[in-house]
Amino acid sequence: MNILYKSTRGDSSRVTSSNAILKGLAKDGGLYVPTQFPYIDIPFKDMIPMDYKEIAFYIINKFFTDFDDSTLKNCIDNAYDDKFSSNLIAPLKNIDDNYFLELYHGPTLAFKDMALSILPHLLKASCKNLNIQKEVVILTATSGDTGKAALEGFNNVDKTKIIVFYPKKGVSTIQEKQMITQDGKNTHVIGIDGNFDDAQRGVKEIFSDKEFNNILSKQNYMLSSANSINIGRLVPQIVYYVNSYIQLLKNEDIKENEKINIVVPTGNFGNILAAFYAKKMGLPINKLICASNHNNVLCDFINTGIYDVRREFKLTSSPSMDILVSSNLERLLYEISNSNPCLVKNLMEDLKVNGIYEINEDMKNKLDDFYADFATEEETLSTIKKVYNDFNYVIDTHTSVAYCVYQKYRQKTNDSTKTIIASTASPFKFPESVIESIDNNYDVLSDFQLIDKLSNISNIEIPKPIKELESKRIIHCSICKKDKMKSMITNILNV
Repeated sequence: MNILYKSTRGDSSRVTSSNAILKGLAKDGGLYVPTQFPYIDIPFKDMIPMDYKEIAFYIINKFFTDFDDSTLKNCIDNAYDDKFSSNLIAPLKNIDDNYFLELYHGPTLAFKDMALSILPHLLKASCKNLNIQKEVVILTATSGDTGKAALEGFNNVDKTKIIVFYPKKGVSTIQEKQMITQDGKNTHVIGIDGNFDDAQRGVKEIFSDKEFNNILSKQNYMLSSANSINIGRLVPQIVYYVNSYIQLLKNEDIKENEKINIVVPTGNFGNILAAFYAKKMGLPINKLICASNHNNVLCDFINTGIYDVRREFKLTSSPSMDILVSSNLERLLYEISNSNPCLVKNLMEDLKVNGIYEINEDMKNKLDDFYADFATEEETLSTIKKVYNDFNYVIDTHTSVAYCVYQKYRQKTNDSTKTIIASTASPFKFPESVIESIDNNYDVLSDFQLIDKLSNISNIEIPKPIKELESKRIIHCSICKKDKMKSMITNILNV
């Protein structure tokens, strides 16, 4: 089956996966979605002998049909190698019959590594497939983890530059230091005086600025994205949900075709959308549990059908979820609207102009796949302590949001379906919040003293990427106003 890609907003063109990966956004500002969905067409029991790379090839090959087998296998081999500290890549840990999917064993200790380790290789292969000679400029907004993972992935990749914008006061100290100490002749990191939504909005506007893109093209540059708006990032995320199901099957925790629940802490909706796509492919999923922090716009949307960003933006201890405009939700709107691009376009226009939209009753009924709730700051911190005290297991703030919401779901529904909880970041990325939750009887400590304390409490060796961070020098110190992002790009590219 040959899969092409189309815009969620109605642009009539159909493009190959190579084109979709390179472009990031469609010409009309929409997101690329497949023209049809492939299915998992072999029994799950036959996948038990397969390792992560083999499952990745099976899934990704179904979506990126213009890649030849050897090229795609090479991309996968280069992505999922010894840069991951676990040979399982994404191990599933059973903690009192709660299945934590540890997605943080990559080089930057966050789930973004799972897709951003392969995206640079997919992008290089796409350039070759399309005979693109221009230098590719990766333009990315980050709420904390995408930035470092993208910088790491594209570091010194030939014929690319990467520019990352992050909210100067909206990431953890460790997240910021990971980014501003990033070496590489092609890497650029810029803090902005706004929040993540400002950064993301600025990036989208730059992609949609035809005049600016024409100027770049004349200078032999083309823009692409490393955010989850890029289909080249979204598809590899499907893999770890399929792989985790196979792990449950292999360990005889479930029977073949037995349904599971999946809990995802999410802000930009990409990670849970990948689970939704896995369900569309035939993965037996009962409920997709959407866990929000105090910026609970997604929770409200799933429960009411109304998406309203006219609310206070809150800085929380789970900063990667401090988002009000969830870009990937547009792809879900497309699916539940019976692939109606006009309707999606109108909803996106309502959001842009009025800050609010409401979906129709038919679309609301199709949200039944989802359950949504949120965790307050107090609940997030108390949940970290409870999990540590009850199970001697340390989780980060984002995973805590997911586990807290899952507990609320269990209490409300009494559903005993086996459940996978996406554990999206290492606790060592948020040492202050984690230590404060577990043991706040300490004097004022530096971040690295906190990390030592966390290592002692958890009896876990400090991960190498964190251990090396203390001695790294700051390389990037650029700051700009949120309306000056284009000017910063112009200066960097000298156009």
